[in-house]
Amino acid sequence: MNLRRDVFQALADPTRRAILLLVASQSMTAGAIAANFDTARPTVSKHLQILTECDLLQQEQNGREIYYHFNPQKMKEVADFIEPFRKLWDDRFNKLEAIMKQRMNKSSDKKQ
Repeated sequence: MNLRRDVFQALADPTRRAILLLVASQSMTAGAIAANFDTARPTVSKHLQILTECDLLQQEQNGREIYYHFNPQKMKEVADFIEPFRKLWDDRFNKLEAIMKQRMNKSSDKKQ
């Protein structure tokens, strides 16, 4: 049985989110990724392992180097899961904004 890491737990870490932003624009080796952080390379390697285990990154061997690629399909799955929540909050904020505008209009009507 192959247990996968939780993608949301992986995304909760700011360093892993920064790694995803780096790799989203171009494939990179672990060394190139690690050069962007002030942490030890084994720490970055652990982050890469976690991101790979939850399919946010994919590895490709090219000669002696392993390149990490962003997996947009997995990120789309995450976005698709979050979308209904975003819509729910957008609706709530729009309703709140409408209520606030009504109150502001009533208050300005009273002043006149």
